[in-house]
Amino acid sequence: MSPWKNNRITPAQIVIAGFLLLILCGAALLTLPFATRDGAGASFGDALFTATSATCVTGLVIHDTYTYWSAFGQLVILVLIQIGGMGVVTMAMAISMFTGRRIGLKQRFVLQESMAAPQMGGVVRMTGFILRATLLLESLGAVVMALRFIPMFGFVKGVWFSVFHAVSAFCNAGFDLMGGAAPYSSLTAFAGDPLVNLPIMALITVGGIGFFVWGDIREHGLRFHAYRLQTKMVLTVSLALILLPAAYFYFYEFSQPQWAGMTGGERVWAALFQSVTPRTAGFNTVELTRYESPSVLVTILLMLVGGSSGSTAGGVKTTSLLLLFLCVRSSVQNRDSVQAFRRRLPPEVIRNTITILTLYVLLFLTGGTLISCIEGVSLSAALFESASAIGTVGLSLGMTGGLGPASRLILILLMYFGRVGGLTMLYAVASRRPPALSRLPQEKIAVG
Repeated sequence: MSPWKNNRITPAQIVIAGFLLLILCGAALLTLPFATRDGAGASFGDALFTATSATCVTGLVIHDTYTYWSAFGQLVILVLIQIGGMGVVTMAMAISMFTGRRIGLKQRFVLQESMAAPQMGGVVRMTGFILRATLLLESLGAVVMALRFIPMFGFVKGVWFSVFHAVSAFCNAGFDLMGGAAPYSSLTAFAGDPLVNLPIMALITVGGIGFFVWGDIREHGLRFHAYRLQTKMVLTVSLALILLPAAYFYFYEFSQPQWAGMTGGERVWAALFQSVTPRTAGFNTVELTRYESPSVLVTILLMLVGGSSGSTAGGVKTTSLLLLFLCVRSSVQNRDSVQAFRRRLPPEVIRNTITILTLYVLLFLTGGTLISCIEGVSLSAALFESASAIGTVGLSLGMTGGLGPASRLILILLMYFGRVGGLTMLYAVASRRPPALSRLPQEKIAVG
């Protein structure tokens, strides 16, 4: 008998409630007078937007993080990023493990739902591995960036900058502290710097491929044939989504006249960085407002795809993108099943993929259209903002801070939906029905 049979609250509802509670607590802390540099405190609307963006690891901001928020405010944002990136339930279970509390069957079910684990067995052991790996990777990234930031900013400030950006990159958040030189400048001052570009890109990529992909790689090393199907799909699509957009940005976008001042090395680093960061990270090393229209579209598409299931990233996920192409291939080849790497995929996976894609596209288009109508801005700029929010990316064409309350609320809802996940949201609000004991008659219709 399922432990959830006599409980009204489902694992999905616990997940979305946990994120909501964390956002509200973060917003309350950010309204405190000492959370801002001027000592006046932020309005609840501004604090709610920032807390949502941090918890949902998005990176959209209405105030520059460094110049507006105090050290305390920045620390609150960093904690929200870390908890939101790892998952509220995962962090709660980690605390229980460290305090020696027993993790019961009910808690394991919730943890499985939160982590998008394929099975309940081993989720507690996997949680310990995830926490150790996270600490190690973020520490390594911080050490590398400290080689650049400590000479620039001094020891204390350099260490803080290194830790903040390492956590923000690994959790795919996109928050930065570089506003001291120029507000909202992100990492544009480091366009050709490998000590900043390389660790940031590595942390974004590793954080975005998914926790269970890590476990597969740890168990099987570099033996690709031994990986699970999900790992094979994730690694294949992730590699393609780095190399192909990078080639596009290098040969087309950064060959345009507005980028004539870039050196050859800066073009290479910028092309790689701008292919990685739209995958829900939100940093940028070039001015996005100078993009050509096709590059804006490519970036929007990358933001919508996002990272992989069970990771710190958002978006419709890399496996969903590959499944879409596999469905097309199976139709062209007249196969009765969808196959990948000599495995057949179950119909419910295909249904879930179609559901996720439909929800994300509808919300992306609806949000962008509403913002365009409310603010009187171009549809392309509004859609860019909408894709950045629902993909939990954080890239912007510079219009976030000037949006009105209604448009900010739209972005808050999109960020929340994008982080919690479409299926989790549906499972939380939908009633659970027992499987049908009978099937209706089948009838074909014409499509296409």
